[in-house]
Amino acid sequence: MIDPFGRSINYLRVSVTDRCDLRCVYCMSEDMTFLPKSDLLSLEELDRVCSTFVKLGVRKLRITGGEPLVRKNVLNLFENLGRHLKTGGLDELTLTTNGNRLAKYSEALRTAGVKRVNISLDSLNAKRFKAITRWGNHEKVMDGIKAAKAAGLKIKINTVAMRGVNEDEFNDLVAWCGDEGFDLVFIETMPMGNIDEDRTDQYLPLSLVRADLSRHWTLTPINDNTGGPARYTRCAETGGRVGFITPMTHNFCESCNRVRLTCTGTLYMCLGQDNAADLRTPMRASEGNELLSQAIQEAITRKPKGHDFIIDRRHNKPAVGRHMSVTGG
Repeated sequence: MIDPFGRSINYLRVSVTDRCDLRCVYCMSEDMTFLPKSDLLSLEELDRVCSTFVKLGVRKLRITGGEPLVRKNVLNLFENLGRHLKTGGLDELTLTTNGNRLAKYSEALRTAGVKRVNISLDSLNAKRFKAITRWGNHEKVMDGIKAAKAAGLKIKINTVAMRGVNEDEFNDLVAWCGDEGFDLVFIETMPMGNIDEDRTDQYLPLSLVRADLSRHWTLTPINDNTGGPARYTRCAETGGRVGFITPMTHNFCESCNRVRLTCTGTLYMCLGQDNAADLRTPMRASEGNELLSQAIQEAITRKPKGHDFIIDRRHNKPAVGRHMSVTGG
């Protein structure tokens, strides 16, 4: 699949639920209204859509949410999609999670074919972690991380950089991830959905973060690419990778190779645009996948060049109304 700007689309991120068992301050309001469960695609339908994408050239699938592991019987989806790894149709099946349920699922995920997980962790301090997530149990998440490591899963820690919240911990995170053998990726907060916080107060440009880190660590740019938007450096002191995702200060649109499917069957061709395609209707209109394939290919022809995220006092409102949990993180 080639979009209008010559980019090959080979990466699909799939939100299996908009629900989450945390309420992170940069992602959701505390009192969220979620989709009725009847609106969600069944796990069988999610498998069908993902498998159609694989036939059309997608080589990497990432299962996201909300928190994907709160979806009932979601392990069945991982097990079924794992068949594409065995046939060679798929290169990688991965997961983004808050870590809450990894102690339970890590071994089974590894057996299903998952080799790598992204875990959201914005603080190593239990009290601060609770404040950021509102409902989170730091010890439970750390136990989940230990279980994932023990199961042989390669781990990437995702940390949202927030001014006045966790910026004093970044050096500690670099050191901890280096000791544990984890990749670390810092992410700028994005203007998606209404939250209970002021994003102009939260926003911290990663150019400043990187400059500060460079006073303590030797960070050398490297060309490693995991298929996502992170730009990586190698930390000489730890030997680990430290990445930066900068949708605000330096967007990554020129190399975008991904589209996002929501749990209701809506395909977003860009994270920061409302342009979308309904895949549920053509899928349910026929037992075959021809109409679904046509709808996917038509949608790719409408993939925009990029997003236009802005956060400042004049633009203190979401760039798009939907929360990240709806689109898929």
